[in-house]
Amino acid sequence: QVQLQESGPGLVKPSQTLSVTCTVSGGSITTNGYYWSWIRQSPGKGLEYVGHITSSGSTYYNPSLKSRASIFRDTSKNQFTLQLSSVTPEDTAVYYCANKRDSRGWTLQPSWYAYDYWGQGTQVTVSS
Repeated sequence: QVQLQESGPGLVKPSQTLSVTCTVSGGSITTNGYYWSWIRQSPGKGLEYVGHITSSGSTYYNPSLKSRASIFRDTSKNQFTLQLSSVTPEDTAVYYCANKRDSRGWTLQPSWYAYDYWGQGTQVTVSS
């Protein structure tokens, strides 16, 4: 079965770049039709879609984050990475990687059930 595991720095300073990596096992990030996604949850808030990369390498981002976000992949390691630049304390959140097998029900504020597989999440705190 597909499993996802996030890794990240835990703490990043304001104005720096946040970087979190998702390692996928039990499936390939190049499998057709899959959306390999980043979702985050800030304290007291619901889930927020950040962006995704497809099996072919195409990317899409939440318009509110597009200017700062970048997602790329390493197919040899079966990994994909989110980089978010110029961070502020508002970017403090638990960051999840997740997989969605089709585009039905896509939204900027998804539910847990909208995605087929989830990682455990990694806490990233933006603070000086």
